[in-house]
Amino acid sequence: MVSPLLDLPGAVAGDGIDAPVAAHYGSFNGEQRTLVGGDGFVDLSHRDVIRVSGADRLTWLHSLTTQHLTDLAPGTWTQALILSPQGHVEHAFTGVDDGESFTAHMEPGAAAGAVEFLDRMRFMMRVEVSDVTAEIATSWRGGRYELVPRDRLTEYAAAAGPACGFWAFEALRIERGEVRYGIDTDHRTIPNEVGAIPVAVHLDKGCYRGQETVARVHTLGRPPRRLTLLHLDGSENRLPPAGSDVLHGDKVIGFVGTSARHHELGPIALALVKRNVPLDATLGVDGMPAAQEAVVDPEIGLHVRPKLR
Repeated sequence: MVSPLLDLPGAVAGDGIDAPVAAHYGSFNGEQRTLVGGDGFVDLSHRDVIRVSGADRLTWLHSLTTQHLTDLAPGTWTQALILSPQGHVEHAFTGVDDGESFTAHMEPGAAAGAVEFLDRMRFMMRVEVSDVTAEIATSWRGGRYELVPRDRLTEYAAAAGPACGFWAFEALRIERGEVRYGIDTDHRTIPNEVGAIPVAVHLDKGCYRGQETVARVHTLGRPPRRLTLLHLDGSENRLPPAGSDVLHGDKVIGFVGTSARHHELGPIALALVKRNVPLDATLGVDGMPAAQEAVVDPEIGLHVRPKLR
């Protein structure tokens, strides 16, 4: 679903699953500075959107996800995960309730699987689940997400301030150490490895699928892997493809996910590596040396970088 905002002056389309929105509008470094200053907006309308309505929606989602949702106030944004019985991340979303329905956005192409799973879990609950991607678009403005009627995107853009591209948004997200599930993670990822506690995982709620793994690793520490921020060799005029092996010497110790050119830090990337790899070790990615900066503490599995907005 190609965004109409690609018709804005200077818009250059992204690539891969991000191709439907603008990568930049002429200056991704300048656009990063605009966002850091609290101005502008980012078109994220390629993200999928689902809606859960019905009287039981919050108690039902509370029982299925890692998040405490029974008392979620209208207008309050939250993140949540759905795990496998072994604690691996299967679905991830960020959403908000308006008092009548809970609407959430997720990675492009992820809605079908999420809706299928949720539909199977409805049983006798008073809930309805639907994919509303064709109706609702996602945007980022002023450090928070916004949901916009898709047929009003052009009107929204005219009032929202200067348009900033997806590359600028990605560079700042990577700096914060926030993963894109399915790109910075794999089928074995558990929440403790990527700093999802407490942002997307509430430790003081009742049972949910996969809770035993999360609680055990949180109590004992030492998750199998850890998320790290890589500072890539700036002399290379390229970024590593997502999924590239991360090497310590000649040994594969993980994989790289998303990468970007940051306006201050230079080329950076997120990688998921084995917990016992020394933090001061220089790693190799796609033929480039890379220094590490801690994102998740290897001993306790908690996010250690500030949540910059």
